[in-house]
Amino acid sequence: MSKIKTEVKPFAVTDCAMLSIATGVSAQNLRELSDRLGEVAESSIYYHFWGMRLRPRFEEPVYNNDFAHWAQESLHDRRLAERLGVIDPPSFNDMSELRAELIDVIEERLEESEYVPWAKPDEGFRFIRSILVVFDTGLRIKSPEDLCDLLPKLSRSSLYYHFIDARRRHPEGEDDFRAWLAGFGERYDGLRAEIANIDPYFSSLSSLGQLLIGCFEFAGVGGEA
Repeated sequence: MSKIKTEVKPFAVTDCAMLSIATGVSAQNLRELSDRLGEVAESSIYYHFWGMRLRPRFEEPVYNNDFAHWAQESLHDRRLAERLGVIDPPSFNDMSELRAELIDVIEERLEESEYVPWAKPDEGFRFIRSILVVFDTGLRIKSPEDLCDLLPKLSRSSLYYHFIDARRRHPEGEDDFRAWLAGFGERYDGLRAEIANIDPYFSSLSSLGQLLIGCFEFAGVGGEA
């Protein structure tokens, strides 16, 4: 089995930082939000679903995306906030499908409402896009067992890059961990299947780290197993 390991390129541990950039596009009411969603870049929609993971915060938000948060806090529409809050980005094939779902949910709510919900002048929705600045940590992992030992030490931003952002980079929508483990052949198929069952959207990055460690332990890879 050591021969197999030497044929697999070491896992390069990467870290990142997210830079937020104003788009100049905003919405003051729900109708404008629906219209703007049809125009903004996909990178902006991605940011408003995932950017919260890397933004500093003092407490866990009620909702995992900025659209649901705005509906609750600025439009005071809890029903809409709940509908937007349960949208699960990984369940869509691409950002265009996610965009369509967002618009459908909002349009449905507009049809139900007797009036168009407005936010206060200083509480409009501001569309943001982001740039992910990536840098190599210089750390290389040669075996899945070593990766298991490293997981508790990974930074939140590194975990974000390898487990969440990676899904945009791999054609199959895999994270970097599963893509790398595939190089070792069938031996780690069980572990890859366990990791595939993790939904990264409804867990904090800290929780994701613990879930990943649990997958390795369940598969008997690394640790004390």
